[in-house]
Amino acid sequence: MGSMPQSCEIANSRIVRPIRIGPLEIAHPFVQAALSGYTDLAMRRIARLHGAAYCINEVVLDKSVLHDGPWQRKLLTVAPDDHPVGAQLMGGDPTTFGPAADRMVSAGYDVIDINFGCPAPKAQNRCRGGFLLSEPETASAFVRNVVDAVGGRAPVTLKMRRGLNDTVESERNFFEILDLAFSLGVAAITVHGRSVEQRYKGPSDWRFLARVKEHAGSRTVLGSGDLFAAEDCIRMMEQTGVDGVTIARGSMGNPWIFNQCLQLASVECDANSLIAPTIQQQRDTIIRHFEETAKLHGHEKAGKLMGKFGVRYASHHPKRKRVREAFSRGSSTEQFLEVIRIWYDEYR
Repeated sequence: MGSMPQSCEIANSRIVRPIRIGPLEIAHPFVQAALSGYTDLAMRRIARLHGAAYCINEVVLDKSVLHDGPWQRKLLTVAPDDHPVGAQLMGGDPTTFGPAADRMVSAGYDVIDINFGCPAPKAQNRCRGGFLLSEPETASAFVRNVVDAVGGRAPVTLKMRRGLNDTVESERNFFEILDLAFSLGVAAITVHGRSVEQRYKGPSDWRFLARVKEHAGSRTVLGSGDLFAAEDCIRMMEQTGVDGVTIARGSMGNPWIFNQCLQLASVECDANSLIAPTIQQQRDTIIRHFEETAKLHGHEKAGKLMGKFGVRYASHHPKRKRVREAFSRGSSTEQFLEVIRIWYDEYR
């Protein structure tokens, strides 16, 4: 439902090859990245319906995995149709990381992804995420504990930014952690081309990604940063040589990007050949997303939770500004469905 028409032949692809993450073979190199507050089961199902072969759950704290309660039970429930799926963990204490990773694998997650990339001030203040790029010894302790806890049962991957900042020391720390991670058995690395201090300001440095891939050789490197359209994803792979891309903000309200990447990777296809989703396809996808959210969180909560997705989906509508405003004003399921009726049912 809601998928894009295949306007180009994919069989003779110039870059679409399976990627390997340890023993796992992922069908193609276009990955749904972990997005805090977004990539729950509902969003992952929508991404898969539109071509994503591998998805990563939203980042969770190791302590949340270890703390008994409703949230923990939800985190440790993996749906049969949600594979392969990665669990991205973040925390400030390497001793709790191994047990948390062990629980996630026992629950059914296929990959453990360690977050050394989160740029949020809260993460830095609590010595989590991107902060750990400034402490190679501590970072290696996190990696070692996770590999020891799940080694042989699930591959371990690492999400990094290109460093804490633009200093020579920061770059040196990055490559030290990279090499330590691979030596400890990490199966793949995802690198975002911005520093932690940059957060989301300024361009992602794709030249750095090319250097990382050259340094890593045959080991799997995925790229991230400034991937807002299928053309960006193809261009990053061609310019940097990375084995695949993890699509983050570019997939928010835009699940069509995965099939568009597959289309654009065809030898015969160019950006002008891509077909934008029709109003009907947009409506079908949004309604399916709403239904999946209602299954997961309850009908009454679904409309409010879908508001942040609605403002993203609105960017594809011919009246994007007015539709975005309509979604942003809603705070209930009834209001959300009324926006659909007015702007997607009657607009046709």
